[in-house]
Amino acid sequence: MLQNIKIKGFKSIRELDLDLSKINILIGSNGVGKSNFISFFKLVNNIYEQRLQQYSLKIGIDNLLYFGRKNTNEIEGYLDFGKNAYMFNLLPSDTGTLFIGREDSILKNQKKYSPTFYEKDIKESLIKGSLTYRNKYLSEHLKSYKIYHFHDTSSSAPLRSKVNLNDNKYLKENGGNLPAYLYYLQEKHPLNFKRIEKVIQSVIPFFDRFNLSPSSLNEDEILLEWTEKEYSETYFNANHLSDGSLRFIALVTLFMQPELPKVIIVDEPELGLHPTAINRLSGLIKSASDKGCQIIISTQSVSLINNFEAEDIITVDKADNQSVFKRLDKELLSNWIDDYSIGELWVKSVIKGQPQ
Repeated sequence: MLQNIKIKGFKSIRELDLDLSKINILIGSNGVGKSNFISFFKLVNNIYEQRLQQYSLKIGIDNLLYFGRKNTNEIEGYLDFGKNAYMFNLLPSDTGTLFIGREDSILKNQKKYSPTFYEKDIKESLIKGSLTYRNKYLSEHLKSYKIYHFHDTSSSAPLRSKVNLNDNKYLKENGGNLPAYLYYLQEKHPLNFKRIEKVIQSVIPFFDRFNLSPSSLNEDEILLEWTEKEYSETYFNANHLSDGSLRFIALVTLFMQPELPKVIIVDEPELGLHPTAINRLSGLIKSASDKGCQIIISTQSVSLINNFEAEDIITVDKADNQSVFKRLDKELLSNWIDDYSIGELWVKSVIKGQPQ
C-alpha cells in the first residue's frame, strides 16, 4: 500500500507531503486541485509504461509544471510503500518533452544490499520489465495507477458500443470493454458474475439479468445486452440504459472484479447516480478496501462522504497560490460528529474544502 506521497512542482501542487491510508476521499470546491492530485497518478503510470515522452508532448510541459517553465524547472515525486519506495524528477528538454533526470528504486532499511538503484538522464523509465525484486514489487503498484472515469455515456460512447470479444484481460479506464469483460466473468468467474448481477438488481429495480453472448452476425463482437423483469422476451441493450444506470453497472464491475488491483482511483464516481446507488457504491468501496485494495477518490458528493469516517476524508483548498491537502482529524471533530455527519459538517463549513 502507498503510505506516503511527496510531490513538487506539478500543476497546482507546489509542494505536498501527504500520508495515505486504505481509503482516501478528496473533497473540495471546483478548481482547487483535486483532479490535479488524481492526474499525478496518471503521470506516474505513463512514466512506468515508458510513455513519458509521448504524454508530456501531448499535455504540454507548461501544463504539467507548476505555473509553467517560467516558475518551475522540474517535477519531483516520491512514493513510499513501506519497505520499498520510488523516486523521480522530471526535467524539460529542448524538444518540448520531459525526461527523467533521475529515477530511484529504493529498498528501505537495507544493510546487505545497496539501498537505492538509480539511473540518470534517461528518456523513459527502466522499472518496467526489470527482473529485480524491488522493481517487480514497484511494478505491481505502478501498473495499476489507472484513472477510472465512466463519464462518457453519449450515444456513441464506448460504454454503449460493440466491442471485441477478446478485449477482456482487465476493465479499461473508460469502461470501453465492459461487455467483453463481463462475458469473461460470466464464463470464468460465474460466482463473481452472479454477485455483480445481484448488486445491480438491488439498485436498478427493472434489471433482471445480463444476456451476454457473442454477436450472431460476428462472433468476434459483443454488446452489453440484458433482460428486464416481466419483459423477458423484449430485447434490451446498453442503449436502453440511462446514463446513471450504465455508470453504476461499470462501477459495480470495477469494485467487484475477482482480482482487485493494488489501487483503484476514480474521479467523481457519483456522477448521475441516485442517492441509493451512491450508498450502495460506498459499501462496495469499503468491501474492496477490506480485501487489500487501496482507494483514492475525488468527489463532490455529500451523500458519498456521509458513508465514511472522518479519517477517510482529505480536504483540498487553495492557499498561497497552491493546492493544500489535509486529512480530517477525528479527535478535533469529536464535539461535532456525534450530532452531525461528515457531509453536514462540510455543508456547514465546519471543515475545509469550501469555496473561499
